Amino acid sequence: MTIFTIGFTKKPAAVFFNCLKDARVSRLIDVRLNNVSQLAGFTKKNDLSYFAREICGIDYLHLTDLAPTQEMLDAYKKQKGDWGHYERQFLDLISARRIEETLSPAVFDGACLLCSEETPHQCHRRLVAEYLREKWPGVEIDHLA
Repeated sequence: MTIFTIGFTKKPAAVFFNCLKDARVSRLIDVRLNNVSQLAGFTKKNDLSYFAREICGIDYLHLTDLAPTQEMLDAYKKQKGDWGHYERQFLDLISARRIEETLSPAVFDGACLLCSEETPHQCHRRLVAEYLREKWPGVEIDHLA
């Protein structure tokens, strides 16, 4: 099973959707807590669902169980918190949510986790993918451009 990840920041829509199509992604899974901001541009929830279906022929899901809490997000982003602390908190959160038990691996096979961060290095989409790789056998991760 392959789980893809992608961020939309600094990507024109053409690059973003071509990455999804070229990788043959089957489903786009939005792991953002907030996905309706005007700053999200073409990735606002209703627009993204439409574009994913019409441009790429793929499903769109918004799974807030894969997102941090607002408090965690604020502490890290607004208060310039420490990445290591945020990472530990987030991993504890998804472990407590038992996402490996409450979500089906079939939903993730060929799916792409979406967040806003340009790269996966300090983004919770990478943490979700790596966590699932530890819990489910045979998971490979592919971070798209």
